[in-house]
Amino acid sequence: MNYLLRLLFVLVIYLFIGQTTLKAQTQKLTYRESQQDFPNPERGFYIPIATSSAKFVPLNAATLATFRTQPQRMTKATYSIFCSLVYRSYRLETFKATPLSESFLENVRADFAIARSAGIKLILRFAYTDQTTTGNCPDQYKICPPYGDAPKAIVLNHISQLMPLLQENADVIAVLQMGFIGIWGENYFTDYFGDASTNSLGVVPDSSWQDRNQVLAALLKALPTDRMVQVRTPQIKQRFIYGPKAPVTSAAMAQTDGLSRLPIARLGFHNDCFLASADDYGTFYDVGNSSAKRGPATEPLRRYMAQDSRYTAVGGETCDDAFSPQNDCAPLGRAEQEMALMHYSYLNASYNNEVNNDWQTNGCLASIRRRLGYRFVLRKAELPKTVGVGQPLSFGLSIDNVGYAAPYNPRPLQLILRNTTTGAIHAFVLPADVRRWLPGHHRIRHSINLPNNLKRGRYEVLLNLPDGYSSLEKNPAYSVQLANEGVWENHTGFNQLNYVLTVR
Repeated sequence: MNYLLRLLFVLVIYLFIGQTTLKAQTQKLTYRESQQDFPNPERGFYIPIATSSAKFVPLNAATLATFRTQPQRMTKATYSIFCSLVYRSYRLETFKATPLSESFLENVRADFAIARSAGIKLILRFAYTDQTTTGNCPDQYKICPPYGDAPKAIVLNHISQLMPLLQENADVIAVLQMGFIGIWGENYFTDYFGDASTNSLGVVPDSSWQDRNQVLAALLKALPTDRMVQVRTPQIKQRFIYGPKAPVTSAAMAQTDGLSRLPIARLGFHNDCFLASADDYGTFYDVGNSSAKRGPATEPLRRYMAQDSRYTAVGGETCDDAFSPQNDCAPLGRAEQEMALMHYSYLNASYNNEVNNDWQTNGCLASIRRRLGYRFVLRKAELPKTVGVGQPLSFGLSIDNVGYAAPYNPRPLQLILRNTTTGAIHAFVLPADVRRWLPGHHRIRHSINLPNNLKRGRYEVLLNLPDGYSSLEKNPAYSVQLANEGVWENHTGFNQLNYVLTVR
Protein backbone atom coordinates (compact mmCIF):
# COMPACT_ATOMS: atom_id res chain seq x y z
CA MET A 1 0.00 0.00 0.00
CA ASN A 2 2.85 2.36 0.85
CA TYR A 3 4.34 1.54 -2.55
CA LEU A 4 1.08 2.55 -4.28
CA LEU A 5 0.89 5.81 -2.34
CA ARG A 6 4.48 6.66 -3.24
CA LEU A 7 3.75 5.85 -6.89
CA LEU A 8 0.66 8.08 -6.88
CA PHE A 9 2.62 10.91 -5.24
CA VAL A 10 5.34 10.67 -7.90
CA LEU A 11 2.70 10.70 -10.67
CA VAL A 12 1.02 13.83 -9.29
CA ILE A 13 4.40 15.60 -9.01
CA TYR A 14 5.25 14.55 -12.58
CA LEU A 15 1.97 15.91 -13.94
CA PHE A 16 2.40 19.16 -12.03
CA ILE A 17 5.95 19.64 -13.31
CA GLY A 18 4.80 18.75 -16.85
CA GLN A 19 2.01 21.33 -16.80
CA THR A 20 4.33 23.96 -15.35
CA THR A 21 6.91 23.23 -18.03
CA LEU A 22 4.25 23.42 -20.77
CA LYS A 23 3.08 26.79 -19.51
CA ALA A 24 6.64 28.01 -19.31
CA GLN A 25 7.17 26.98 -22.92
CA THR A 26 4.20 29.03 -24.14
CA GLN A 27 4.79 32.71 -24.78
CA LYS A 28 1.89 35.13 -24.35
CA LEU A 29 2.14 38.31 -26.41
CA THR A 30 0.07 41.48 -26.40
CA TYR A 31 -0.21 44.13 -29.12
CA ARG A 32 -0.98 47.83 -29.23
CA GLU A 33 -3.91 49.05 -31.32
CA SER A 34 -3.18 51.71 -33.95
CA GLN A 35 -5.49 54.65 -34.60
CA GLN A 36 -3.83 55.34 -37.95
CA ASP A 37 -5.94 55.71 -41.08
CA PHE A 38 -4.56 53.54 -43.86
CA PRO A 39 -5.93 51.85 -46.99
CA ASN A 40 -7.05 48.23 -46.96
CA PRO A 41 -8.51 46.29 -49.90
CA GLU A 42 -12.20 46.50 -50.81
CA ARG A 43 -13.22 48.98 -48.12
CA GLY A 44 -13.22 52.66 -47.18
CA PHE A 45 -14.06 55.82 -49.11
CA TYR A 46 -14.03 55.39 -52.87
CA ILE A 47 -13.21 57.86 -55.63
CA PRO A 48 -15.69 57.94 -58.55
CA ILE A 49 -14.31 58.08 -62.10
CA ALA A 50 -16.96 57.99 -64.81
CA THR A 51 -16.58 57.59 -68.55
CA SER A 52 -18.84 57.07 -71.54
CA SER A 53 -18.98 55.22 -74.84
CA ALA A 54 -19.35 58.53 -76.69
CA LYS A 55 -16.12 59.91 -75.26
CA PHE A 56 -14.13 57.19 -73.55
CA VAL A 57 -11.49 58.43 -71.12
CA PRO A 58 -9.35 55.55 -69.82
CA LEU A 59 -8.20 55.22 -66.25
CA ASN A 60 -4.84 56.85 -65.61
CA ALA A 61 -2.26 54.54 -64.07
CA ALA A 62 -0.12 57.35 -62.62
CA THR A 63 -3.13 58.98 -60.96
CA LEU A 64 -4.45 55.72 -59.52
CA ALA A 65 -1.02 54.85 -58.16
CA THR A 66 -1.24 57.82 -55.76
CA PHE A 67 -4.62 56.87 -54.30
CA ARG A 68 -3.28 54.36 -51.77
CA THR A 69 -0.10 56.22 -50.83
CA GLN A 70 -1.02 59.91 -50.77
CA PRO A 71 -4.00 61.60 -49.06
CA GLN A 72 -6.69 62.48 -51.60
CA ARG A 73 -8.98 65.50 -51.22
CA MET A 74 -12.10 65.76 -53.38
CA THR A 75 -13.63 68.97 -54.72
CA LYS A 76 -15.51 70.86 -51.98
CA ALA A 77 -14.27 68.41 -49.35
CA THR A 78 -12.80 69.62 -46.07
CA TYR A 79 -11.15 66.24 -45.46
CA SER A 80 -8.81 63.82 -47.21
CA ILE A 81 -8.80 60.05 -47.56
CA PHE A 82 -6.62 57.14 -48.60
CA CYS A 83 -8.30 55.08 -51.28
CA SER A 84 -8.18 51.44 -52.39
CA LEU A 85 -11.48 51.56 -54.32
CA VAL A 86 -12.53 53.31 -57.51
CA TYR A 87 -16.16 53.49 -58.55
CA ARG A 88 -15.96 53.03 -62.31
CA SER A 89 -19.20 53.82 -64.12
CA TYR A 90 -19.60 53.26 -67.86
CA ARG A 91 -22.32 55.17 -69.69
CA LEU A 92 -23.41 53.26 -72.80
CA GLU A 93 -25.35 56.03 -74.54
CA THR A 94 -24.17 55.08 -78.05
CA PHE A 95 -25.23 51.43 -77.72
CA LYS A 96 -28.94 51.68 -76.86
CA ALA A 97 -29.89 49.81 -80.02
CA THR A 98 -26.69 47.99 -81.03
CA PRO A 99 -24.15 45.55 -79.60
CA LEU A 100 -21.13 46.87 -77.76
CA SER A 101 -18.23 47.54 -80.11
CA GLU A 102 -14.95 45.65 -79.92
CA SER A 103 -13.12 48.93 -79.34
CA PHE A 104 -15.28 49.69 -76.31
CA LEU A 105 -14.72 46.21 -74.89
CA GLU A 106 -10.98 46.60 -75.37
CA ASN A 107 -11.10 49.92 -73.54
CA VAL A 108 -12.82 48.27 -70.59
CA ARG A 109 -10.26 45.45 -70.65
CA ALA A 110 -7.45 48.02 -70.52
CA ASP A 111 -9.08 49.69 -67.50
CA PHE A 112 -8.89 46.43 -65.58
CA ALA A 113 -5.19 46.10 -66.33
CA ILE A 114 -4.53 49.69 -65.21
CA ALA A 115 -6.40 49.14 -61.94
CA ARG A 116 -4.39 45.96 -61.32
CA SER A 117 -1.10 47.75 -61.88
CA ALA A 118 -2.08 50.45 -59.39
CA GLY A 119 -3.20 48.12 -56.58
CA ILE A 120 -6.80 49.32 -56.88
CA LYS A 121 -10.10 47.43 -57.05
CA LEU A 122 -13.19 48.57 -58.94
CA ILE A 123 -16.84 49.02 -58.05
CA LEU A 124 -18.52 48.64 -61.46
CA ARG A 125 -21.76 49.96 -62.89
CA PHE A 126 -23.04 50.12 -66.47
CA ALA A 127 -25.93 52.43 -67.42
CA TYR A 128 -27.31 54.04 -70.57
CA THR A 129 -28.02 57.53 -69.31
CA ASP A 130 -27.36 59.89 -66.44
CA GLN A 131 -29.40 62.76 -67.90
CA THR A 132 -32.81 63.83 -66.65
CA THR A 133 -35.57 65.63 -68.52
CA THR A 134 -37.62 68.05 -66.49
CA GLY A 135 -41.12 69.20 -67.29
CA ASN A 136 -44.70 69.35 -66.12
CA CYS A 137 -45.06 65.66 -65.28
CA PRO A 138 -46.65 64.09 -62.17
CA ASP A 139 -43.39 62.94 -60.57
CA GLN A 140 -42.60 64.88 -57.39
CA TYR A 141 -39.02 65.52 -58.55
CA LYS A 142 -40.23 66.57 -62.05
CA ILE A 143 -38.10 63.91 -63.73
CA CYS A 144 -40.08 63.17 -66.89
CA PRO A 145 -40.11 60.46 -69.57
CA PRO A 146 -38.70 59.36 -71.91
CA TYR A 147 -35.82 58.45 -69.64
CA GLY A 148 -33.33 57.07 -72.12
CA ASP A 149 -32.42 53.53 -71.07
CA ALA A 150 -32.42 50.43 -73.32
CA PRO A 151 -34.82 47.50 -73.89
CA LYS A 152 -34.32 44.10 -72.28
CA ALA A 153 -32.99 42.33 -75.37
CA ILE A 154 -30.22 44.92 -75.76
CA VAL A 155 -29.37 44.78 -72.04
CA LEU A 156 -29.11 40.99 -72.00
CA ASN A 157 -26.94 40.99 -75.10
CA HIS A 158 -24.59 43.57 -73.59
CA ILE A 159 -24.25 41.52 -70.40
CA SER A 160 -23.43 38.49 -72.53
CA GLN A 161 -20.72 40.49 -74.31
CA LEU A 162 -19.27 41.71 -71.02
CA MET A 163 -19.25 38.27 -69.41
CA PRO A 164 -15.79 37.18 -70.66
CA LEU A 165 -14.26 40.45 -69.43
CA LEU A 166 -15.88 40.14 -66.01
CA GLN A 167 -14.77 36.53 -65.66
CA GLU A 168 -11.19 37.23 -66.74
CA ASN A 169 -10.79 40.26 -64.48
CA ALA A 170 -12.77 39.30 -61.41
CA ASP A 171 -9.60 39.64 -59.34
CA VAL A 172 -9.81 43.45 -59.53
CA ILE A 173 -13.61 43.65 -59.27
CA ALA A 174 -14.64 44.43 -55.71
CA VAL A 175 -18.31 44.25 -56.60
CA LEU A 176 -20.64 44.80 -59.58
CA GLN A 177 -23.71 47.00 -59.17
CA MET A 178 -26.85 45.92 -61.01
CA GLY A 179 -27.08 49.10 -63.10
CA PHE A 180 -28.34 48.96 -66.72
CA ILE A 181 -31.98 49.76 -65.87
CA GLY A 182 -33.18 53.37 -65.63
CA ILE A 183 -31.47 56.74 -65.25
CA TRP A 184 -28.11 56.34 -63.52
CA GLY A 185 -28.71 52.58 -63.60
CA GLU A 186 -30.71 52.95 -60.37
CA ASN A 187 -33.64 50.79 -61.53
CA TYR A 188 -36.33 53.45 -61.01
CA PHE A 189 -36.99 55.90 -63.87
CA THR A 190 -37.09 53.44 -66.78
CA ASP A 191 -38.75 53.26 -70.18
CA TYR A 192 -38.72 49.47 -70.45
CA PHE A 193 -38.76 47.80 -67.01
CA GLY A 194 -41.82 49.19 -65.26
CA ASP A 195 -41.84 52.87 -64.31
CA ALA A 196 -42.44 52.90 -60.57
CA SER A 197 -42.83 56.67 -60.47
CA THR A 198 -46.16 58.50 -60.53
CA ASN A 199 -45.49 59.37 -64.18
CA SER A 200 -46.91 55.98 -65.13
CA LEU A 201 -48.68 53.16 -63.29
CA GLY A 202 -47.00 54.08 -60.03
CA VAL A 203 -46.09 50.42 -59.47
CA VAL A 204 -43.80 47.84 -61.07
CA PRO A 205 -46.06 45.20 -62.69
CA ASP A 206 -45.27 41.51 -62.21
CA SER A 207 -44.13 41.18 -65.82
CA SER A 208 -41.61 43.99 -65.29
CA TRP A 209 -40.35 42.36 -62.11
CA GLN A 210 -39.77 39.23 -64.16
CA ASP A 211 -37.84 41.25 -66.73
CA ARG A 212 -35.72 42.83 -64.00
CA ASN A 213 -35.09 39.40 -62.50
CA GLN A 214 -33.84 38.15 -65.87
CA VAL A 215 -31.31 40.96 -65.98
CA LEU A 216 -30.17 40.27 -62.43
CA ALA A 217 -29.87 36.54 -63.12
CA ALA A 218 -27.75 37.31 -66.20
CA LEU A 219 -25.43 39.51 -64.12
CA LEU A 220 -24.96 36.80 -61.50
CA LYS A 221 -24.14 34.35 -64.28
CA ALA A 222 -21.70 36.81 -65.88
CA LEU A 223 -19.57 36.95 -62.73
CA PRO A 224 -17.63 34.13 -61.08
CA THR A 225 -19.60 32.72 -58.15
CA ASP A 226 -17.18 34.28 -55.65
CA ARG A 227 -18.26 37.79 -56.63
CA MET A 228 -21.39 39.73 -55.64
CA VAL A 229 -23.90 41.94 -57.41
CA GLN A 230 -25.33 44.88 -55.47
CA VAL A 231 -28.94 45.97 -55.95
CA ARG A 232 -30.25 49.48 -55.36
CA THR A 233 -33.01 48.61 -52.88
CA PRO A 234 -33.76 45.72 -50.51
CA GLN A 235 -37.05 45.05 -52.31
CA ILE A 236 -35.19 44.27 -55.55
CA LYS A 237 -33.48 41.39 -53.76
CA GLN A 238 -36.69 40.19 -52.11
CA ARG A 239 -38.51 40.03 -55.43
CA PHE A 240 -35.64 38.28 -57.14
CA ILE A 241 -35.36 35.60 -54.45
CA TYR A 242 -39.06 35.11 -53.67
CA GLY A 243 -40.80 36.35 -56.82
CA PRO A 244 -42.72 39.48 -57.97
CA LYS A 245 -45.36 39.17 -55.24
CA ALA A 246 -42.88 38.86 -52.35
CA PRO A 247 -44.04 41.00 -49.40
CA VAL A 248 -41.74 43.51 -47.73
CA THR A 249 -41.79 41.22 -44.69
CA SER A 250 -39.95 38.48 -46.63
CA ALA A 251 -37.26 36.72 -44.62
CA ALA A 252 -33.67 37.86 -44.73
CA MET A 253 -30.94 35.42 -45.62
CA ALA A 254 -30.33 32.71 -43.04
CA GLN A 255 -26.89 32.53 -41.45
CA THR A 256 -26.41 29.07 -42.96
CA ASP A 257 -26.80 30.54 -46.46
CA GLY A 258 -24.40 33.40 -45.84
CA LEU A 259 -21.11 33.07 -47.74
CA SER A 260 -22.45 30.24 -49.88
CA ARG A 261 -22.41 30.59 -53.65
CA LEU A 262 -26.19 30.60 -53.87
CA PRO A 263 -27.84 33.64 -55.51
CA ILE A 264 -29.28 34.74 -52.17
CA ALA A 265 -25.75 35.02 -50.75
CA ARG A 266 -24.37 36.89 -53.76
CA LEU A 267 -26.71 39.88 -53.67
CA GLY A 268 -25.67 42.92 -51.66
CA PHE A 269 -26.88 46.52 -51.56
CA HIS A 270 -25.82 50.00 -52.63
CA ASN A 271 -27.74 52.82 -50.99
CA ASP A 272 -27.11 55.95 -53.05
CA CYS A 273 -29.05 58.21 -50.68
CA PHE A 274 -27.65 57.21 -47.30
CA LEU A 275 -29.58 59.00 -44.51
CA ALA A 276 -31.09 61.48 -46.98
CA SER A 277 -34.63 61.12 -45.57
CA ALA A 278 -36.66 58.81 -43.35
CA ASP A 279 -36.73 56.20 -46.15
CA ASP A 280 -33.48 57.29 -47.85
CA TYR A 281 -35.35 58.72 -50.85
CA GLY A 282 -37.21 55.52 -51.64
CA THR A 283 -34.51 53.00 -50.71
CA PHE A 284 -36.83 51.61 -48.06
CA TYR A 285 -40.12 51.84 -49.95
CA ASP A 286 -42.58 49.39 -51.51
CA VAL A 287 -43.03 50.14 -55.24
CA GLY A 288 -45.86 47.62 -55.54
CA ASN A 289 -46.70 44.97 -58.14
CA SER A 290 -49.67 43.91 -60.26
CA SER A 291 -51.85 43.22 -57.24
CA ALA A 292 -50.52 45.63 -54.60
CA LYS A 293 -50.21 49.40 -54.48
CA ARG A 294 -47.05 51.32 -53.69
CA GLY A 295 -46.57 52.61 -50.17
CA PRO A 296 -44.25 53.22 -47.21
CA ALA A 297 -42.30 50.23 -45.90
CA THR A 298 -39.41 51.79 -44.03
CA GLU A 299 -39.37 49.65 -40.92
CA PRO A 300 -39.68 46.14 -42.44
CA LEU A 301 -37.22 46.90 -45.24
CA ARG A 302 -34.72 48.40 -42.80
CA ARG A 303 -34.96 45.30 -40.60
CA TYR A 304 -34.50 43.11 -43.67
CA MET A 305 -31.38 44.93 -44.85
CA ALA A 306 -29.83 45.10 -41.39
CA GLN A 307 -30.04 41.33 -41.02
CA ASP A 308 -29.35 40.36 -44.63
CA SER A 309 -26.25 42.58 -44.90
CA ARG A 310 -24.18 40.67 -42.35
CA TYR A 311 -22.54 38.59 -45.08
CA THR A 312 -22.99 40.79 -48.15
CA ALA A 313 -21.32 43.83 -49.66
CA VAL A 314 -22.93 47.16 -48.67
CA GLY A 315 -21.92 50.61 -49.86
CA GLY A 316 -23.24 53.77 -51.46
CA GLU A 317 -23.14 57.51 -51.04
CA THR A 318 -24.82 60.40 -49.29
CA CYS A 319 -26.98 62.51 -51.60
CA ASP A 320 -28.69 65.29 -49.63
CA ASP A 321 -28.14 67.11 -46.36
CA ALA A 322 -31.84 67.80 -45.83
CA PHE A 323 -32.09 65.04 -43.20
CA SER A 324 -29.83 66.86 -40.76
CA PRO A 325 -29.34 66.40 -37.82
CA GLN A 326 -30.30 62.71 -38.22
CA ASN A 327 -27.46 62.20 -40.70
CA ASP A 328 -24.89 63.89 -38.47
CA CYS A 329 -22.49 62.51 -35.87
CA ALA A 330 -23.79 61.41 -32.49
CA PRO A 331 -25.32 62.49 -30.21
CA LEU A 332 -27.69 64.48 -32.45
CA GLY A 333 -27.30 62.20 -35.45
CA ARG A 334 -26.93 58.49 -36.14
CA ALA A 335 -24.49 58.31 -39.04
CA GLU A 336 -22.12 55.80 -37.47
CA GLN A 337 -24.95 53.88 -35.83
CA GLU A 338 -26.54 53.41 -39.26
CA MET A 339 -23.27 52.35 -40.87
CA ALA A 340 -22.79 49.72 -38.18
CA LEU A 341 -26.40 48.54 -38.33
CA MET A 342 -26.32 48.08 -42.11
CA HIS A 343 -22.70 46.84 -42.26
CA TYR A 344 -21.30 49.49 -44.59
CA SER A 345 -18.00 48.71 -46.30
CA TYR A 346 -17.62 51.80 -48.49
CA LEU A 347 -18.94 55.29 -49.26
CA ASN A 348 -18.37 57.94 -51.92
CA ALA A 349 -15.58 60.39 -51.01
CA SER A 350 -16.93 63.18 -53.21
CA TYR A 351 -20.73 63.20 -52.87
CA ASN A 352 -22.58 64.68 -51.07
CA ASN A 353 -19.92 66.68 -49.34
CA GLU A 354 -22.40 68.85 -47.49
CA VAL A 355 -23.07 65.69 -45.48
CA ASN A 356 -19.53 64.34 -45.41
CA ASN A 357 -18.06 67.70 -44.41
CA ASP A 358 -20.43 67.81 -41.44
CA TRP A 359 -18.87 64.57 -40.21
CA GLN A 360 -15.48 66.24 -40.38
CA THR A 361 -16.72 69.35 -38.57
CA ASN A 362 -18.53 67.38 -35.89
CA GLY A 363 -15.64 65.04 -35.21
CA CYS A 364 -16.70 61.57 -36.36
CA LEU A 365 -15.14 61.41 -39.83
CA ALA A 366 -11.83 60.07 -38.50
CA SER A 367 -13.71 57.16 -36.95
CA ILE A 368 -15.70 56.59 -40.15
CA ARG A 369 -12.51 56.55 -42.24
CA ARG A 370 -11.08 53.84 -40.00
CA ARG A 371 -14.22 51.76 -39.51
CA LEU A 372 -15.84 51.51 -42.93
CA GLY A 373 -15.74 47.81 -43.73
CA TYR A 374 -13.48 45.61 -41.62
CA ARG A 375 -10.70 46.73 -39.27
CA PHE A 376 -8.84 43.91 -37.57
CA VAL A 377 -6.96 44.56 -34.32
CA LEU A 378 -4.69 41.83 -32.99
CA ARG A 379 -4.99 41.81 -29.21
CA LYS A 380 -3.05 38.74 -28.08
CA ALA A 381 -1.12 35.74 -29.36
CA GLU A 382 -0.03 32.55 -27.63
CA LEU A 383 2.87 30.69 -29.22
CA PRO A 384 5.27 27.95 -28.10
CA LYS A 385 8.91 28.83 -27.56
CA THR A 386 10.12 25.75 -29.39
CA VAL A 387 8.62 23.03 -31.57
CA GLY A 388 10.11 19.98 -33.21
CA VAL A 389 10.32 19.26 -36.91
CA GLY A 390 7.35 17.14 -37.95
CA GLN A 391 5.52 18.06 -34.74
CA PRO A 392 2.29 20.07 -34.30
CA LEU A 393 2.60 23.81 -33.82
CA SER A 394 -0.33 24.90 -31.66
CA PHE A 395 -1.13 28.58 -31.21
CA GLY A 396 -3.91 31.01 -30.33
CA LEU A 397 -4.86 34.45 -31.59
CA SER A 398 -7.24 37.03 -30.17
CA ILE A 399 -8.55 39.45 -32.82
CA ASP A 400 -11.20 42.17 -32.67
CA ASN A 401 -13.01 43.50 -35.72
CA VAL A 402 -13.70 47.12 -34.77
CA GLY A 403 -15.10 47.99 -38.20
CA TYR A 404 -18.71 48.13 -39.34
CA ALA A 405 -18.61 44.95 -41.45
CA ALA A 406 -16.74 41.78 -42.28
CA PRO A 407 -14.83 41.30 -45.55
CA TYR A 408 -17.26 40.37 -48.34
CA ASN A 409 -14.90 38.66 -50.78
CA PRO A 410 -13.00 35.46 -49.89
CA ARG A 411 -9.37 35.59 -48.89
CA PRO A 412 -7.12 33.09 -47.08
CA LEU A 413 -5.60 33.44 -43.64
CA GLN A 414 -1.99 32.25 -43.49
CA LEU A 415 0.52 31.70 -40.73
CA ILE A 416 3.97 32.49 -42.11
CA LEU A 417 7.26 31.10 -40.80
CA ARG A 418 10.29 32.96 -42.18
CA ASN A 419 13.78 31.66 -41.52
CA THR A 420 15.84 34.40 -39.87
CA THR A 421 19.02 33.21 -41.59
CA THR A 422 17.97 32.25 -45.11
CA GLY A 423 14.76 34.25 -45.44
CA ALA A 424 12.96 31.12 -46.66
CA ILE A 425 9.19 31.47 -46.30
CA HIS A 426 6.79 28.71 -45.35
CA ALA A 427 3.07 29.56 -45.55
CA PHE A 428 0.38 27.52 -43.80
CA VAL A 429 -3.25 28.16 -44.77
CA LEU A 430 -5.47 28.17 -41.69
CA PRO A 431 -9.02 26.77 -41.69
CA ALA A 432 -10.67 30.11 -41.01
CA ASP A 433 -13.00 32.20 -43.18
CA VAL A 434 -12.36 35.86 -42.40
CA ARG A 435 -15.71 36.76 -44.00
CA ARG A 436 -17.24 35.37 -40.81
CA TRP A 437 -15.29 37.81 -38.66
CA LEU A 438 -18.21 40.12 -38.06
CA PRO A 439 -17.72 43.16 -35.81
CA GLY A 440 -16.73 41.93 -32.36
CA HIS A 441 -14.24 39.57 -30.75
CA HIS A 442 -12.78 36.47 -32.41
CA ARG A 443 -10.57 33.84 -30.79
CA ILE A 444 -8.65 31.58 -33.13
CA ARG A 445 -6.97 28.38 -32.01
CA HIS A 446 -5.23 26.14 -34.52
CA SER A 447 -2.60 23.45 -34.74
CA ILE A 448 -0.51 22.87 -37.84
CA ASN A 449 1.92 20.03 -38.46
CA LEU A 450 5.39 21.21 -39.39
CA PRO A 451 6.78 19.29 -42.37
CA ASN A 452 9.53 16.75 -41.75
CA ASN A 453 11.80 18.50 -44.23
CA LEU A 454 11.57 21.90 -42.54
CA LYS A 455 15.06 23.16 -41.77
CA ARG A 456 15.84 23.51 -38.08
CA GLY A 457 16.52 27.03 -36.91
CA ARG A 458 14.90 30.27 -35.83
CA TYR A 459 11.77 31.56 -37.58
CA GLU A 460 9.89 34.84 -37.49
CA VAL A 461 6.15 34.28 -37.12
CA LEU A 462 3.81 36.41 -39.25
CA LEU A 463 0.17 36.58 -40.37
CA ASN A 464 -0.84 37.08 -43.97
CA LEU A 465 -4.30 37.83 -45.40
CA PRO A 466 -3.58 37.97 -49.13
CA ASP A 467 -6.05 38.29 -51.97
CA GLY A 468 -7.94 35.15 -52.87
CA TYR A 469 -6.80 35.25 -56.51
CA SER A 470 -3.39 33.85 -57.43
CA SER A 471 -2.84 36.83 -59.75
CA LEU A 472 -2.82 39.18 -56.73
CA GLU A 473 -1.76 37.04 -53.78
CA LYS A 474 1.88 38.17 -53.97
CA ASN A 475 0.99 41.86 -54.31
CA PRO A 476 1.10 43.55 -50.87
CA ALA A 477 -1.33 46.24 -52.06
CA TYR A 478 -4.05 43.61 -51.95
CA SER A 479 -3.17 42.16 -48.53
CA VAL A 480 -4.91 43.15 -45.30
CA GLN A 481 -3.03 45.30 -42.80
CA LEU A 482 -3.83 44.76 -39.14
CA ALA A 483 -4.63 47.90 -37.14
CA ASN A 484 -1.68 47.51 -34.80
CA GLU A 485 1.50 49.44 -34.12
CA GLY A 486 4.72 47.95 -35.42
CA VAL A 487 3.40 44.89 -37.25
CA TRP A 488 2.92 45.83 -40.93
CA GLU A 489 5.52 45.03 -43.56
CA ASN A 490 4.79 47.24 -46.52
CA HIS A 491 7.11 45.38 -48.90
CA THR A 492 5.59 41.92 -48.25
CA GLY A 493 2.04 42.58 -47.06
CA PHE A 494 2.77 40.43 -43.99
CA ASN A 495 1.86 41.32 -40.40
CA GLN A 496 4.68 40.67 -37.92
CA LEU A 497 3.76 38.91 -34.68
CA ASN A 498 7.13 40.19 -33.41
CA TYR A 499 8.10 36.75 -32.26
CA VAL A 500 10.86 34.28 -33.14
CA LEU A 501 10.10 30.57 -32.90
CA THR A 502 12.82 27.94 -32.50
CA VAL A 503 12.33 24.84 -34.63
CA ARG A 504 14.49 21.98 -33.35
